[in-house]
Amino acid sequence: MVRKLSTKEILQENLSQTPPKGMEHVKVVLHNIRSMHNVGSVFRSGDAFGISEIILSGYSPTPPRDEITKTAIGAEEFVDWRFVEDILAKLLRLKSDGYTIIGLEQTDSSVSLLDVQFQTDQKICIVMGNEVSGIDADLLPLIDTFVVIPQFGQKHSLNVSVATGVTFYAILDKYYKAGSES
Repeated sequence: MVRKLSTKEILQENLSQTPPKGMEHVKVVLHNIRSMHNVGSVFRSGDAFGISEIILSGYSPTPPRDEITKTAIGAEEFVDWRFVEDILAKLLRLKSDGYTIIGLEQTDSSVSLLDVQFQTDQKICIVMGNEVSGIDADLLPLIDTFVVIPQFGQKHSLNVSVATGVTFYAILDKYYKAGSES
C-alpha cells in the first residue's frame, strides 16, 4: 500500500538534496510583471528549483505583500531577491559578469527550449516580460538568446509563472544531463 509522505518527511527529503551544479548560477528577471500572484508563484518555483536570485524591476510588485506571500507560501523568505531601478544597467552588469541573458519571448530568431543546451559552469539569467506585451523592446538588444516553449494548442502563450516554472524545470533537466555526461 502506498503511503503519502508527511510535510515533515517531504521537507527532510528536500533539504537532504542539492540541486545539480549550475543551478546556483541561475537568476531570473521579472520586468513589468503586473500580477502579484505571478510574482509569488515565481518565488515558489525559484525556491523549489534552487534558483540563485530573483531580480524584480519596472512596475513588478515586491515583497512584502500579502498576495505575493499567499502564492509563494513564504518562499520569498528563502530566495534571494532584489528590486533594481535600472534594469538595462543590471543586465549589462550581468553580461560583464559572464551571464548569458536568455529572453523567454516569441521572436523570429527564437529557439525551442527543447533545443537549448547549457554547460554546468554557464551562468544564466532568464528575462521574463509583461504578461501581455512580453519583454520591453529596449531590453531586446541585450538578450543573447531568445527561447520559446513549444506549444501545440490554439492559444499562443502560457501564464508567465507557468512559463517560468517550465523553463526552470528544463534548465534543471539539462544541468542534470550535462552533469551525468561529464
